[in-house]
Amino acid sequence: MARPVTKAVIPAAGLGTRFLPATKAMPKEMLPVVDKPAIQYVVEEAVAAGLVDVLMITGRNKNALENHFDRVWELEHTLLEKGDRERLRKVMQATDLADVHYLRQGDPLGLGHAVLKAKQHVAQEPFAVLLGDDIIDDHDPLLADMIRVHDELDASVIALMEVSAEDAQKFGIATVEEIPGREDVVRVTDLVEKPAPGTEPSRLAIIGRYVLQPEIFEVLQNTPPGKGGEIQLTDALLELARTGRAGGVVGVVFRGRRFDTGDRLDYIKAIIQLASEREDLGAPLRSWLKDFTARL
Repeated sequence: MARPVTKAVIPAAGLGTRFLPATKAMPKEMLPVVDKPAIQYVVEEAVAAGLVDVLMITGRNKNALENHFDRVWELEHTLLEKGDRERLRKVMQATDLADVHYLRQGDPLGLGHAVLKAKQHVAQEPFAVLLGDDIIDDHDPLLADMIRVHDELDASVIALMEVSAEDAQKFGIATVEEIPGREDVVRVTDLVEKPAPGTEPSRLAIIGRYVLQPEIFEVLQNTPPGKGGEIQLTDALLELARTGRAGGVVGVVFRGRRFDTGDRLDYIKAIIQLASEREDLGAPLRSWLKDFTARL
């Protein structure tokens, strides 16, 4: 039987250079998406899937992450004294979400290295990895579906999404086989990280959600640096896929909404789309957008 998944790992040590100068002093994960930082959406997704033990892999100048999920007694007291219970509720929501731990990555040696840093915390349990740049629409239970597939097949699970040929070079791309009797669940047979244009084996791209067997740690320890001189998680997953070790690798094909908040244009789109669907903001924003676009 598959071991239960109880922990989530969120790598959050990146410098956020695409958002400079905004991220010169602010972690990119703290950039607001409407009125919540991007990282809170990710933690909320983990919690919604039943994972309340969360480890963030951080780096220098990331103290704001810890502060956001900590108590702020002065602010809470001020809001309480004012009788502003709605804002107090929102402030307390981040504090009470999960049991959040923090560990510094140290050397910036890539996603695989960041995941490897979680070994002592995770121990010999399967675990989820959620990348902070990706926000999955909360109407789409992607992570919960991946955990269910892991439990049924006892394998590492990656999230896959079909992308255009032009975008394939930005992702790890999977070669897959159908699994009889399963819709949108496939067996991964090969992986290539950011293939050169025109060489992609498919258009199924790895997006930032993983449910990994603990055997990934031993593989990562023996994985040499790949593209960019970094330890690539894709390379370690390829080893599991080719050998079938620990159940191999399967993919869940995601057809819902994903927002890439690590890209400036997609970040702006995410804010507009999510705000336009809010009860408190949607109607006036949609009206303004119609007038604004009509003048372009």
